[in-house]
Amino acid sequence: MKLLGAYLHQRRRMIGCYLIFCAIFGVVFALYHLPPEAVCYPAALCAVVGMAALVPDFLRVRRRHQIFLELQKQTSAMLAAIPDPDTIGEADDRALIDHLRDEIAALQNESSRRYGEMIDYYTLWVHQIKTPIAAMHLTLQNEDSAVSRKLSAELFRIEQYVEMVLTYLRLDAPSTDYVIQSYELDPIIRQTVRKFAGEFINRKIRLDYTPVQETVVTDRKALSFVLEQVLSNALKYTPEGSIRIYMRPAKTLCIADTGIGIAPEDLPRIFEKGYTGCNGRIDQKASGIGLYLCRRICTNLNHPIFVESDEHGTTVCIRLAQYALKCE
Repeated sequence: MKLLGAYLHQRRRMIGCYLIFCAIFGVVFALYHLPPEAVCYPAALCAVVGMAALVPDFLRVRRRHQIFLELQKQTSAMLAAIPDPDTIGEADDRALIDHLRDEIAALQNESSRRYGEMIDYYTLWVHQIKTPIAAMHLTLQNEDSAVSRKLSAELFRIEQYVEMVLTYLRLDAPSTDYVIQSYELDPIIRQTVRKFAGEFINRKIRLDYTPVQETVVTDRKALSFVLEQVLSNALKYTPEGSIRIYMRPAKTLCIADTGIGIAPEDLPRIFEKGYTGCNGRIDQKASGIGLYLCRRICTNLNHPIFVESDEHGTTVCIRLAQYALKCE
């Protein structure tokens, strides 16, 4: 009924003209004192003929309307299925649609080309910057002083930021370098903790970790990146106290700290890109990217990640339970 009402509204000028012509004939016939049947009978015949012409036209409009409703659910590549135009107006609309489609395709191609060039540039930059970082690490290894340890810690943060850039660039890549297989979880945890050993010692933060003795199906490199980001945040927002790494039931790995916690109003948004929250605004080094990357990677790996926080600290949990791999 809604379509019929819209159709009649579209044909209102034609219907209005018919009614005006009937009124004109009625007035003229009345002035000449002719019987009203002389105008009513032709008007009724014209109405029947008009209805006979409008019904097929309405059915044609309804068919085109249904086709366009189906096309709205498809991609732009399906626009070729638009029915051929029957009127000059429809032909103009079709020509405009084709022009806009070609223009959008050209813009998309240009945008894809520029995006690809940007990805290539930053990927090359990341790999190039790793060379001087490695050289500085080798230089600092020959020294053992407070300054060298401080520089080593800052250099490690630079490495983290560089790795974040590379991970961010790869998020929407058409292919990934994930290697999904069974891994012992403890070696991954120990490797991650070892990278922060100097910071634990210098800041006198206690580590409470007992081997979990679990095997998980994951990508080692991606999971290591997630654990590094979580452990880095735990150290960043724990002025003193301890950090605990343990397992909950359902193979859920938890990293809990005794830090300043997360404000309740910030908790629902901590995984949003660029969101830093109250604590992040206090700490000018926060970028709001780390947890966003963690959520994206965990989603790709089918590892749900969630956070619990109160005045006693923050706990980040990663659920690692999955189906076991089957040998083919």
